[in-house]
Amino acid sequence: MAMAPRCTGVVASSVPCPAVDRMASSLTVPRALGSLQMSPSKLWISPRASGRLARVVMTTTLPMHDRDVGIGVQDKGLYVPQELHTQVTHSMPLEKIELFKSLESWAEDNILPYLKSVEKSWQPQEFLPEPSSDGFLDEVKELRARAAELPDDYLVCLVGDMITEEALPTYQTMLNTLDGVRDETGASLTSWARWTRAWTAEENRHGDLLNKYLYLTGRVDMRVIEKTIQYLIGSGMDPQTENNPYLGFIYTSFQERATFISHGNTARQAKDFGDVKLAQICGTIAADERRHENAYTKIVEKLFEIDPDCTVLALEDMMRKKISMPAHLMYDGRDKEIFEKFSLVAQRTGVYTARDYADILEHLIKRWNVDKLSGLSSRGQQAQDYVCGLANRIRKLEERASRVKKGPMLGTFSWIFNREVALR
Repeated sequence: MAMAPRCTGVVASSVPCPAVDRMASSLTVPRALGSLQMSPSKLWISPRASGRLARVVMTTTLPMHDRDVGIGVQDKGLYVPQELHTQVTHSMPLEKIELFKSLESWAEDNILPYLKSVEKSWQPQEFLPEPSSDGFLDEVKELRARAAELPDDYLVCLVGDMITEEALPTYQTMLNTLDGVRDETGASLTSWARWTRAWTAEENRHGDLLNKYLYLTGRVDMRVIEKTIQYLIGSGMDPQTENNPYLGFIYTSFQERATFISHGNTARQAKDFGDVKLAQICGTIAADERRHENAYTKIVEKLFEIDPDCTVLALEDMMRKKISMPAHLMYDGRDKEIFEKFSLVAQRTGVYTARDYADILEHLIKRWNVDKLSGLSSRGQQAQDYVCGLANRIRKLEERASRVKKGPMLGTFSWIFNREVALR
């Protein structure tokens, strides 16, 4: 596992206590109480920190069946996905919290302006048939006629994007796990908290619009889609950001860029298929994602300015772990591989590809001038070399993989009434 930036304070790791703590004593903690099965954890107490908790190693095994979930759970339809990595928490040193508090006024002046007022924001209804109009049914018929020309594989990508957007409560929760920038009260007036709430409010329109549009098309199984959304929100996500805003803002910078690309590609394809209205919908959402990307990348740019060593180590850490997609725990109640299948369709149709992943990394490195950083520690220089060369390595691996001849693969999707589409 990659080093967390500045490995002091409280972190969790799947590896033995690092060399800096070899003199530390260890204490085994009994299995945690509650509904989840917890492996024994060890707390390393560093003598050089006067007995301060130095790091936590905690391996969590999540149950796969209702009999493992806990007393009182009877619903056999409950699905709890199994995470394959060790969960890591609070890897940022406590003193760094003061750094983010000191950036409050900077965020007020530089990040909050990326938000739009409610009165000046678009709303989903502007793109949909007006239900109070006498011509509502005619408008719906026109929408359905355009949607009838959309291929099934395109619908799979559009549904997958919509489900990802609908899991918004999880993403707000993730941002509110980040030390030093979370919304402590739920209505905090700090600039970080106001950003998170207003960003969530803007993003909320994306899932609403795509959901209503797909409902009106009649081309998809809305009940199964609604189940998938419920499963996904219930499952949550673990992007391995460790309550660490260095990691968290790098992750959101990458993801906002990825969603901008994905929605932009669905917009272009919708136009090619003759649905200009859908192209406008996807393009409008993509523009929001681009604006949000600019805000998050500006935060990381500031971190590179004031703390380049810790920030480049955080960038290396996230890229070694790989940026997981927000909906990687997607499940429809039937198919545990549905996210992987959705990803294959997105790759084959060009909605979001491995090449896009490399292009995003290259774009961010250029945006943050990572290759021009100076005055780094030896460890920081190693991280700089790694991330600056990573995009080309990803492209070479992708080119090598594309040369391997693979036969056709088909898959069915419950979202489109179990119709079959090509996965590759």
